[in-house]
Amino acid sequence: MQLQFCPLFSGSSGNALYVGTDKTKILIDAGLSGAKITAEMDKIGVSPAELKAILVTHEHADHISGVGVLSRRYHLPVYASLGTWAAMSGKVGAIDPGCRISFETGEDFSIGDLDIRPFPTPHDAADPVGYAVSAAGSRVAIATDIGAVRDGWLREVEGADVLLLEANHDVDTLKASRYPYELKRRILSTRGHLSNDDAGKAAAELAKRGVRVIVLGHLSGENNFPELAYASVACALEEAGLKPGRDVMLSVARRDGRSELFVLGEGDEAHAVG
Repeated sequence: MQLQFCPLFSGSSGNALYVGTDKTKILIDAGLSGAKITAEMDKIGVSPAELKAILVTHEHADHISGVGVLSRRYHLPVYASLGTWAAMSGKVGAIDPGCRISFETGEDFSIGDLDIRPFPTPHDAADPVGYAVSAAGSRVAIATDIGAVRDGWLREVEGADVLLLEANHDVDTLKASRYPYELKRRILSTRGHLSNDDAGKAAAELAKRGVRVIVLGHLSGENNFPELAYASVACALEEAGLKPGRDVMLSVARRDGRSELFVLGEGDEAHAVG
């Protein structure tokens, strides 16, 4: 049995991540239209009708705008923390009561052969979480929409075979941008988003804690560039004595479509298949 992971979209304008095995397939977030998500899933040979659930990190539109449509169309259970359900109930339309699944942040649960741990993240949402998903002796972790590097969430994702790590913005680019002052302050706050520099610090620490593949995600469309995010984090790794490509595999998720499909098998290193 193998565990697969593919960012379908990862950016400030929409997020949807695929995680699955042969038996159990799920989405983490659905922040774009059902049609767009379906089109990207088709490229990796997965149909929404095969999904067992949608897991939601938090209630912001770039993470939930397609949740209601997909749930109603395919009768998909939607898992979210108690606080997230309270905050998003009026934003996703009617969802069958039997498909509304709540959990307590920090309490593990399983869907099929996937073991899932939701952990708290510092973000300006009602009850935001990241996820660590395990199967077949492998683990994928999601750590985006995070305002600060803190040991709590670092411990939750350490040792992951593949980690999607936020590198939202370049600080100088954001400060010089057209964004209103209040939005800049929100993004830069400890409940906002990780900068490239902070992502570099987190990546260096997590590589030392056993993370072997880091995919940078949730990039801003206006205040970052894939090449800049990669270079900033690669520099931080090298300053910590770690060489990208040797000590840790580093890549950047696309904002506008699917990225690499990672395949993880027990005893094998994660590898991308396209």
